[in-house]
Amino acid sequence: MKISGILFVLFMAVSAICLAQVKVHKDMRSATWNIIGLRYDQELSPGKWGSVYPAALKSLNRKIIELPGYIIPTKVGSKFTEFMFSIVPIESCPYCGTADIPAMIEVKMSRAVAITTKAIRLKGTFVINDSGDDRSEFFLLDAKVL
Repeated sequence: MKISGILFVLFMAVSAICLAQVKVHKDMRSATWNIIGLRYDQELSPGKWGSVYPAALKSLNRKIIELPGYIIPTKVGSKFTEFMFSIVPIESCPYCGTADIPAMIEVKMSRAVAITTKAIRLKGTFVINDSGDDRSEFFLLDAKVL
């Protein structure tokens, strides 16, 4: 009797863990996202680290690009003109910029867009912020939903 009770509790615990897993999302990786993901950190001088932008990534700077991805809000609301954009949904955003997930892009829309948890496609001017300031490294300016 005691063993069946333990097995029941174990079964319930495993079931709860399985239900709590993050939903599998559609992979938004595209050739452009792969190029953005080429950015890496390197020690530029003793104790001073910085970003390195390979030639393929630099070639996108100030060009109009299209990207699929997910809205990551930075403020409370239902419509936004500014937000972060990622290949993974908000549930997975702590991993953006690590492993094989490219850094998020700061988006400035030409018109407000309604919040959605579904993937969208944007078109805008891609800008690399290599100034070393505290703003985002990548921007998509004057963006529009396709």
